[in-house]
Amino acid sequence: MLKTLFITGTDTEVGKTVFTTALAAYLQKYRQELSLGIMKPIQSGIGDREIYQQLFSLSQSDTDITPVYFQAPLAPPIAAAKENRQIDLGIVWQTFTQLQQSHDFLLIEALGGLGSPVTDEFTVADLASEWRLPTVLVVPIKLGAISQAVANVALAKQAKVQLIGIILNSQQPLTPEQISDWTPADLIESLTNIPVLGCLPYLENPLNLEELARVASDLQLEKLFN
Repeated sequence: MLKTLFITGTDTEVGKTVFTTALAAYLQKYRQELSLGIMKPIQSGIGDREIYQQLFSLSQSDTDITPVYFQAPLAPPIAAAKENRQIDLGIVWQTFTQLQQSHDFLLIEALGGLGSPVTDEFTVADLASEWRLPTVLVVPIKLGAISQAVANVALAKQAKVQLIGIILNSQQPLTPEQISDWTPADLIESLTNIPVLGCLPYLENPLNLEELARVASDLQLEKLFN
């Protein structure tokens, strides 16, 4: 079983948080023997950390969840410049290693997409590669999704990211035909050589823990937890 999972996407607002919270809900319901940690290494503006704290009883402080936090909802280098601050990845690494040691399983939700800047010289893909994080890529179901998946997998391979799977995410109500036409799993797998681990349906209430755990249980989680 994996010890850590890094969750990234093709862009911002593509469903990373839905997948992260669905996995967390699944683990807390069906794998209660595992102590769970959740981390958002860098956050700009109110968002994911607050959702984790609302949904889950975590034995983590604010800074354990998000060691670097900026007020403005902007790319971290820009947000840091506006606050006259430096982005200290050493603090992020220290928090990461502490959480790994104190929890059976650690979910890490990335900021933005694989190509998003972490610092002026460092991207999310660079972080995933340098820290050797097993990574899942979230791809939103829409026209153009195949191209986005292929391009992001190419970036991951170039950066030597340990990409272990793709999750498709419905951001709006879709028919089965739309899903199969816009994101045919077999074609995406053929083009990328990365397995598609399933499709998250559109959730009217993405804060419903029972529903989150249910949709997670429909994914091919054996590739992650066995």
